[in-house]
Amino acid sequence: MGVGGEKFQLGTVGALSLSVVSSVSIVICNKALMSSLGFNFATTLTSWHLLVTFCSLHVALWMKFFEHKPFDSRTVMGFGVLNGISIGLLNLSLGFNSVGFYQMTKLAIIPCTVILETLFFRKKFSRSIQMSLSVLLLGVGVATVTDLQLNAVGSILSLLAIITTCIAQIMTNTIQKKFKVSSTQLLYQSCPYQSLTLFLIGPFLDGFLTNQNVFAFNYTSQVVFFIVLSCLISVSVNFSTFLVIGKTSPVTYQVLGHLKTCLVLTFGYVLLHDPFSWRNILGILIAVVGMVLYSYFCTVETQQKNAEVSPQQVKESEAVPLISDSLSKVENGGGVADDEPLKVPMWSSKYSRE
Repeated sequence: MGVGGEKFQLGTVGALSLSVVSSVSIVICNKALMSSLGFNFATTLTSWHLLVTFCSLHVALWMKFFEHKPFDSRTVMGFGVLNGISIGLLNLSLGFNSVGFYQMTKLAIIPCTVILETLFFRKKFSRSIQMSLSVLLLGVGVATVTDLQLNAVGSILSLLAIITTCIAQIMTNTIQKKFKVSSTQLLYQSCPYQSLTLFLIGPFLDGFLTNQNVFAFNYTSQVVFFIVLSCLISVSVNFSTFLVIGKTSPVTYQVLGHLKTCLVLTFGYVLLHDPFSWRNILGILIAVVGMVLYSYFCTVETQQKNAEVSPQQVKESEAVPLISDSLSKVENGGGVADDEPLKVPMWSSKYSRE
């Protein structure tokens, strides 16, 4: 394996690890903030997360940790606003639907992404990959989906949330490759638009869903502490989201998201003594089998492609496994620069509701 391949593999594993650790941490933090302290303003909190992320990246830019690379402003604005709208729609979906139907909404993101990438990007997913994703979705569904109460408004909101989320995540990957920008550069330029969109709609949306005013809430020292902690963790969450999608693919990011769901359920039982049944255990085990199969088949397909094409022509594969055992030559033009230390995944309010 070449030096470039080793760096890419380590960078990918590091990005995946950072995403898992930061996302699980922020879920636990937000659960304490919302369930224990009654701060249920998820959309407004997300706007604060993105604002803190932008400020952190601005400091990093000032310290020359990465270079500012302006590109098509209309693309950046549209991308940022779309991300903000998708987060708001996911919150509305949860507000108008049962928790079980909301979980189904999140499960539908993977097949929807596969369909969109197949139709518009002519990307091919082998039967093995499709089978492993089906096993994964079955496991997560068994572990998380309970009641399924349908209503017209909630169904429409869920459909819109699925479509906007899929498009936003596909754009995260394609923009980085098309304009040769890193995840940090894209996150830095899109953060203001995402934050502004959510800051404008957040108070109204949260007020509609909770019948409370975010500006009239009793901000005790404990509430402020958890808000600040949540915002700090979100820097890592936002950075790692862009980093993972840029280095792998939107589908791999969604697979990783379901791994986080299983971990959150497990930690909730171990640390917070949440109710846990044999159905949860069975679902998590099935999901883990699906994740292992997905990683294995991605690795095998990558090896086959590398064997068929000369090393000079090998391009970065869209289907990167959760842990890849062999990645040889890759093109890093659309990926994240190797010398970028700071990066964080976008915490969308959906994490707080898992």
